[in-house]
Amino acid sequence: MSKTSTELGLIRHALNGPTMGTRWTALFHAAPGFDPAPVRAALQAAVDEVDNQMSAWKPDSDLNRLSAAPVGEWVDVPHHLLAVLRLGLAVGLASGGAFDIGLGDAVNAWGFGPGQASASLMSAALTAARRPAHEVLELGEGRVRKLAPLVLDLNGIAKGYGADRLTETLRLAGIASGLTGIDGEMRAMGLRPDGAPWAIAVEAPDPARRAAHTVLELEDAAVATSGDYRHWIAFRGRRLSHTIDPRRGAPLEESPASVTVVAGSCAEADAWATALMVLGAARGAALAGRYGLDALFLVRDGQGGLQALPVGKLFAASVEDTLS
Repeated sequence: MSKTSTELGLIRHALNGPTMGTRWTALFHAAPGFDPAPVRAALQAAVDEVDNQMSAWKPDSDLNRLSAAPVGEWVDVPHHLLAVLRLGLAVGLASGGAFDIGLGDAVNAWGFGPGQASASLMSAALTAARRPAHEVLELGEGRVRKLAPLVLDLNGIAKGYGADRLTETLRLAGIASGLTGIDGEMRAMGLRPDGAPWAIAVEAPDPARRAAHTVLELEDAAVATSGDYRHWIAFRGRRLSHTIDPRRGAPLEESPASVTVVAGSCAEADAWATALMVLGAARGAALAGRYGLDALFLVRDGQGGLQALPVGKLFAASVEDTLS
């Protein structure tokens, strides 16, 4: 029989703090006498660094500085922002442009950015001549330049990267196992003190209440979900989710209720969840299978129910366990 953390002489620490308009969390166990205050400060500093570099809401962020730079001008950028830009472009290319970090103008136009929704900006976003960011953003050693006008937005990847930074910070503090997250994007490190995997719920896509649809057991893996049920606007009698269709410069008109992805890093899971949401269940599942991704598509059946489409062994087993 496995022992609990109390029986092992360990103290449970659940830390949290503000970031990116929501809260970060970190759960781990340590020996009695361990002082969590320096760890909490380091965790807060780590997510503050990500936010200061990648926020679309902070006028002086490195991301906004890059968006405002003239076309063709090399701009020095910090290491973490460069890493996220590189990953974002890679997922953008691999997904055929379904994930695009160059949709900041559309995000802002429809009211999902720092400003209010604007009819004139919506019209401009809908009619803009678009090229995906992976075609017009050039990365160098510690610097970046735009080859065409581009407003960057990292909402589909920055929180995941923030969760990764929380995990890295715990490791630097000598903590070998734990669970970190930002707004539902979660990363599991190692195992629980009793030797079991970390249990993480995949939320049911219900705007009225919070409930689990599926429970995953993860070790050294991350999970992220993109859905239509938390962040949305009412437009001409319709509910439009915050996920932008790169082809139109407007919110998706049709999409799965949610897509959940498990990957090695939370930034990867975050970006791929958005990409698969944009592609939809059929094309998204095909692409996920091609790349060997573990993904779960939840699709509304039009009668108030959900159809689950698992891709990969992890979700196939989890859905089967949920239904049994």
